[in-house]
Amino acid sequence: MTARLSRPGVLFAVFALVASACGGSATPLSASNVPVSTSSAVPSVAPSSGPATVAPGGPVEIRWYCCLGGGEAPEQKTVEDKVVADFNAANPNIHVTLEVVTYDQANGQLTTEIQSGNGPDIVGPVGIGGANAFHGKWLDLGPLITKNNYDLSGFPSNVVDIYKLDEGQVGIPFAIYPSALFYKKGMFEEAGLKEPPHKYGDQYQMPDGSMVDWNYDTARKVAQLLTVDKNNKDATQAGFDPKKIAQWGLELQRDDLRGMGAYFGPGTLASGDGKTVAIPDAWKAAWKYYYNSIWTDHISLTGPQFESKDINPKDYPFFNGNTAMSENFLWSTYGVADAGDDWDLAAIPTYNGAATAAFNADTFRILKDSKHPDEAFTFLSYLLGDASGALLLAYGGFPARTAAQQAGIDALQAQFTNPIDWQVAVDGIEHADKPNFEDFMPAYNESLGLVGSGGKYLTKWGNTAGLDMDKEIQSLQDEMQKIWDKAP
Repeated sequence: MTARLSRPGVLFAVFALVASACGGSATPLSASNVPVSTSSAVPSVAPSSGPATVAPGGPVEIRWYCCLGGGEAPEQKTVEDKVVADFNAANPNIHVTLEVVTYDQANGQLTTEIQSGNGPDIVGPVGIGGANAFHGKWLDLGPLITKNNYDLSGFPSNVVDIYKLDEGQVGIPFAIYPSALFYKKGMFEEAGLKEPPHKYGDQYQMPDGSMVDWNYDTARKVAQLLTVDKNNKDATQAGFDPKKIAQWGLELQRDDLRGMGAYFGPGTLASGDGKTVAIPDAWKAAWKYYYNSIWTDHISLTGPQFESKDINPKDYPFFNGNTAMSENFLWSTYGVADAGDDWDLAAIPTYNGAATAAFNADTFRILKDSKHPDEAFTFLSYLLGDASGALLLAYGGFPARTAAQQAGIDALQAQFTNPIDWQVAVDGIEHADKPNFEDFMPAYNESLGLVGSGGKYLTKWGNTAGLDMDKEIQSLQDEMQKIWDKAP
């Protein structure tokens, strides 16, 4: 799924702590398209000093296009307007204009502007998937990074590398959303089970005392013991009724089949030639695991149950307090308070000996057709630096800069009464999928109709028992190949 600025109800305003702790270093965004801050107050921004006088001919005009990933809400726009005004006041040789387009119109409007030769200079906030809908349109920032001696050492190198694509270094990290396994301590205690490991590489102690690897097979066995019907029988016991489940053991992240696959291993759907569909073996295994979790092991909700407002009224099953374990991105903290005060974070299970924590990220990008790339980079640096605290208050998110992450943890913890092991999410950064699952594929938006949220196969597999998954996966590949074959 495209990283989106905050889903409903997210409150990340406390991330202002990060800005003050790090002297205004980049302290980023969130993950959906709805406002995160309930405050109308706009913090002051201290932009870098600009020249005192305007150059002959007037200032260079720069346009900031928002928002492929969110930022359109009135509370957010108030902050964005002040960010722009403060920059313009401090940099009289550059004049930035903010263009805000509603989320549902943003892709089409940007396409029209680019095709007409009237594209903006800066675009964002935008996630990896949202940006890949405009593959080939982004400026390689490498030369400007070198020219301006922009310091990338404060970011995890693997996060910097996520933006190293065939187009070049198309982005600089801003907001990141690593994954973790959310789990309910009380459910483990009630079942007499040890809690899942918090450190990557640690083993898990089974009920018989044996120590085993924390992999997806172990997670499945544990999830069966945690899946309970209305007669209090777990999924391993005789008489268990899968039609009357009261508590489920495990939910995979099911917003996007590519993301679901990425938890089993990094990859993309595009082969090396960029035009042939090649589904990674790890993704095939993940999809079969997902299907069996629903229809064979009964540890996950069926599609109709997932969509039911009676069974799952709060967006993700874990939020309802009736699911023991759930893989999700850090942005999903917006709803976990509804799960109760006994939840915590654990390590993502391994597949074939390796752990992969699927990764979302948001940043700002420069279009390669910008007529003023140097000035655009000056503004980009400001968004990632001096303005980041104000933008953070509006957007929410977890800081990409390593030095800011402890303050980010403190800010997250301030939202909850129960102590959470946030270091698990930070450790997940090292296990981010590279290549990222949202990387470019031909006919990007049309292809999402097969594998994305609400897509054909994600929906079919969640709704239909008795399928031959080998045939289903082959059918998906064949159908997507036909789409790609017609792509320009």
